[in-house]
Amino acid sequence: MFNNSKIKGRGAQLNTHNCFFELSHELRDDFLEYCEKEGEQADKNKTQYLEVFPKTIINKVTSPDVGMAFSMNMYQGCEHGCIYCYARNSHEFWGYSAGLDFERRILVKKKAPELLEQFLKKKTWKAQPIVMSGNTDCYQPAEQHFKITRQCLKVFLKYKHPVAIITKNSLILRDLDLLKALAKDHLISVNISITSLSETTRRILEPRTTTIKKRLETVKVLSDNKIPVNVMLAPLIPSINSHEVLPLAKAVSEAGALSIAHTIVRLNGAIGEIFKDWIKKTLPDRADKVLHQIENCHGGHLNDSRFGTRMRGEGQIAKQINDLVKLAKHKYFKDKTMPKLNTSLHDVYKEGQLKLF
Repeated sequence: MFNNSKIKGRGAQLNTHNCFFELSHELRDDFLEYCEKEGEQADKNKTQYLEVFPKTIINKVTSPDVGMAFSMNMYQGCEHGCIYCYARNSHEFWGYSAGLDFERRILVKKKAPELLEQFLKKKTWKAQPIVMSGNTDCYQPAEQHFKITRQCLKVFLKYKHPVAIITKNSLILRDLDLLKALAKDHLISVNISITSLSETTRRILEPRTTTIKKRLETVKVLSDNKIPVNVMLAPLIPSINSHEVLPLAKAVSEAGALSIAHTIVRLNGAIGEIFKDWIKKTLPDRADKVLHQIENCHGGHLNDSRFGTRMRGEGQIAKQINDLVKLAKHKYFKDKTMPKLNTSLHDVYKEGQLKLF
């Protein structure tokens, strides 16, 4: 059963307490009752874009199990509203909640292209792939207005530097001209996140994301233009989308994807509270079942922070999911592989053009 009595267009249905703050903010029942009587809105549910001014844009990734060494994020917070998003907790570092604030208060780094260019010109820097969206989606709705991601791609192309992209938005096709130019020198790879083939599931898990049809079309267009695509089946959630592994793998392989990757959902930090509140309001008939099965994957807890096991889980349910993914890879990707990005060109383009001497 699906419950419609929820905040429309949002994943989280509440603002959790920021663990770094002594004080907390809450909407009291008497205030909500007053607003109802007065015909006023207690919460206007509007998105705010707030400019921030970081001194650097490239982050060194020290976690050994995330598959990247360096990342950059043009935006903090994400309007996509994916209920399971691990990045929600990072919004607390900025003084906001991991809940609704994460989806409605988007921090914008307009100076990102300049900071990136400064970094790539460092004499001490040796080219390694930099991942755009190690935290939040670089093609989220804010990008339509600010175009920061497009500006950064121009910088990567200018300096012939390898870049990888993680997104679930078809807006990436707007920049097909730059992606094709990067692909000529093997400087680009794209990771498209597709968590379900069901639009109903997509809408409740990821309320402001591109449709599944559009995402599959995006995989095909990129692949047809010789841009290598990996599809992230992530996260896989028991009794919500875990049964879709094989049909998902088949669909993305037929669309041209060269590989798939997956994680099993883990609800770290404030996300546990956000997810529990969401599922009891959204899928009340199966809430307890799903929560217990997630716990079964993580030693009786909703979260596991141990490197090596946190992404794959453990126990019988996790084993079944992981075995399904192995079967899917063997069945649909046996003769496919993602190429390595080219790190050999950047050094001679440090000044923005090929050195002649």
